[in-house]
Formats: sequence, structure tokens, C-alpha cells
Amino acid sequence: MSAARSKARTRAFQILFEADHRGVDPQQVLADWVARAREPKPDEGTPQVGEYTMELIEGYVQHARRIDDLIEQYAVGWTLDRMPIVDRNVLRLGAYELIWEDGVPDAVVLDEAVEIAKEFSTDDSPAFVNGMLARFLELKPSIRR
Repeated sequence: MSAARSKARTRAFQILFEADHRGVDPQQVLADWVARAREPKPDEGTPQVGEYTMELIEGYVQHARRIDDLIEQYAVGWTLDRMPIVDRNVLRLGAYELIWEDGVPDAVVLDEAVEIAKEFSTDDSPAFVNGMLARFLELKPSIRR
């Protein structure tokens, strides 16, 4: 697991979270982050947005409806609206990367999503995220058809 990729995933999660929280398009938040990072004197808290973060956001946006449908379908007892915002966005990112991003080993995607859930969500979230993404991994061949 490369540290750069881990950081890119965390940034992509933060962008999805912010977009969801504000009710705006993730690509708009991505554009805002990129613009802030390119200011002549960005403040020290301004995160850099790398190529892989952009790929993840653009890929998610391309498959967003399908991903949300999958989460709704397999999150037993949870609707997207009732799900904690962190978990919802970790699952969105993980589902995109697991199903459509071929250059990343599936185990790495699962591990990274669980780590983000550990860092940003509740004690129950890592197991929930891991279970959901493991289910998507089983279904991956039929989902991609």
C-alpha cells in the first residue's frame, strides 16, 4: 500500500464527504480544492489534490447512481439517507475503486476503506464497511456486466 495512494483515497473521501454534506456535485468540490491548492500562497491547511484523487472522484461520479443503488440494495436495514454520512461516502469510494478500478488489488481497497472508517467514523463502521465491500467483491463479476 503506497502512502501516496492512501493519502489520495483519504482526500477523495473528504471531497465526497464535503460534497454530500453541502449537497453539491463532487466535481465542484474537487474543482474548489484544486483551485485553493493552486493559489499563489495557499494556507498551510490546504491539501494538495493529486492525480489519483481526481481519478477516484471522476470515476465515482461516472458510476454514482449505480453505486448508490448497490449500497441501498445490500445495506440491510439501512437506507442511504439514514446511513452515517462518513460510512455512506467510504462505501461510495470503496465500491467505485473495488468494482471499476482494475489497477488496485481488491484486498488493498478493502483495507484502505476500513482504515478510513476507523479514522473518521464510529466503532461499528469498520466492520460494516468491510462486510458491505466484501459482498460487492463477491458480486463484482455480475455488477460489471
